[in-house]
Amino acid sequence: MPTKAELKQLAKPIKLKIRRGDKVMIISGKDKGEIGFVAAVSPKEQKVIVLKQNDENPEQPLPLNAAIKHRKAKMQGERSARIKIPVPLHISKVMVLDPTTNTPTRVGRRLEDGKLVRYSKKSGELLPNAEPNAQS
Repeated sequence: MPTKAELKQLAKPIKLKIRRGDKVMIISGKDKGEIGFVAAVSPKEQKVIVLKQNDENPEQPLPLNAAIKHRKAKMQGERSARIKIPVPLHISKVMVLDPTTNTPTRVGRRLEDGKLVRYSKKSGELLPNAEPNAQS
């Protein structure tokens, strides 16, 4: 009888159709209809963290599906603050945006030139490879 650890090693790795850097739309929840980019993906938990581009400060993106954490001042002169922290969303609550029409689409995979590529089911166009540090 195989042990639990051996069974984990034999299990197939989880392959997700959403990658870091993809432009996505939230399709359910409190931020329904918001468009942002995927900042982090957790395949084991099947969750993503989605951030939105900040027009006022481009280096500090705004979290979507955020929770507010209250931080108390530690020393005199410091101010207490309410900090927005991004909360992970389940993958089923986001959809990748079609590169041509900018509408939500399903993602398919197909072989082209011996490589497995992702494509948009709506338009049939290839989805751009998500870059690790890309912010759309």
